[in-house]
Parts: sequence; structure tokens; C-alpha cells
Amino acid sequence: MPSSIDQFETIVHSLSRIPATKKVPQILEEATPPHSFDSRNIHPSLPAKVKRLFDDGHFAEATFHAFKFLDKEVQKHSQLSETGFKLMMAAFDEANPKLRLTPLLNESDKDEQKGYRFVFAGGVQAIRNPRGHEYAVTDDPDTCLDHLSFVSMLLRKLESAGFK
Repeated sequence: MPSSIDQFETIVHSLSRIPATKKVPQILEEATPPHSFDSRNIHPSLPAKVKRLFDDGHFAEATFHAFKFLDKEVQKHSQLSETGFKLMMAAFDEANPKLRLTPLLNESDKDEQKGYRFVFAGGVQAIRNPRGHEYAVTDDPDTCLDHLSFVSMLLRKLESAGFK
């Protein structure tokens, strides 16, 4: 029975005969799974800092920074100076919206505008605020990815309404 070293040498020798286009690094590269951001379709315009924080295991901070980015996007397009909950309630007000997400031509349009007003405001209040005001909030990777997917959905809603 050949020793482990003999078996290893046989494998190395066999690999050295594989053409350069078929070497192990290429095989490993093909086997590398996509980043979690890619598989969850996280919005590409989120700042690189969000991905770095996530990769470094700072999940609550990644969520917080994604929401800060969303806040700044809404500020920019609405030209309002408020932040957080107040900003979202003013920007998406169905009676006098600074940001129209629908044409507001019928009751369904008005309901959708009103609903998104509360979705934006609720996300900021329920998800961003605890991570901005408390020091002991921790998240696991899946929770963070859920939050980042939520922010991504809101950013895409802004884009589909013409705010890029």
C-alpha cells in the first residue's frame, strides 16, 4: 500500500500534466459561490462601506449605513431637510407628496402612495433607529441581508418612480 506521501506525489505529478487552461486555480474559481449580496440582489448603489461592514461581521452597522444612504437619497430627491421618520412622512405624504411613487389618479394609486409612505417611515423607525441610538444591537448575517434587501426594494421603488 503506497504511503500518503507517495499518493500526494502521484496527485501532484498528475496535476502537472493538466493543460494550463484546466489547472486547479481555474477549477477553484468556478466553484467559488457568489457573494451574499449578489445572491440576494442587494442594490448596487449602496455604498461600498455597507459591503465592507457586512464582510467584517458588523451586521447591525451595515444595516444602519444602508438606511442612512436611503435617508440621503430621499432627502436629495425631495429637497427636504428633515431626516428619518419625519422625512419619510413628509416626502411621501399622499395629499402633497414631494416624491410621487404613483400617478395618484385613482384610489388604488393613492393607497399605494400612502402605503409606501408608511413602509419607508416604518423601516426607518423600526430598523434604522435602534441601530443608530443603541449600542448593544447585534444582527446575524441573515437578518442583515433581510434588512439590506428591504432597503434595496425601497431604492428600486424610488428608481421605478423616476428618482435615480
